[in-house]
Amino acid sequence: MVPFEQCPVCGHEMMRKEVEKLVRGGKHTAVITVKAEVCAHCGERLYSKETISQFEQIRLRLSRQETAQFQLMGQTFKIVLSGA
Repeated sequence: MVPFEQCPVCGHEMMRKEVEKLVRGGKHTAVITVKAEVCAHCGERLYSKETISQFEQIRLRLSRQETAQFQLMGQTFKIVLSGA
């Protein structure tokens, strides 16, 4: 049974799915694979309290640069386009 059967935003059906969430802390970003309730219509995502707590812990570790246990995936570049 899904905790939320209907989306609190649009009222459509919610489904349990595995999704990727980006969490930023300081100058670092982590890609986290997690289960969430996802609206089949608008895409709204709902996370459990435990998952949100884990996001906050990861965000803190990223901001403190405590990333030794994280898997490095590559590099990210910032590009500013003018006149776009």
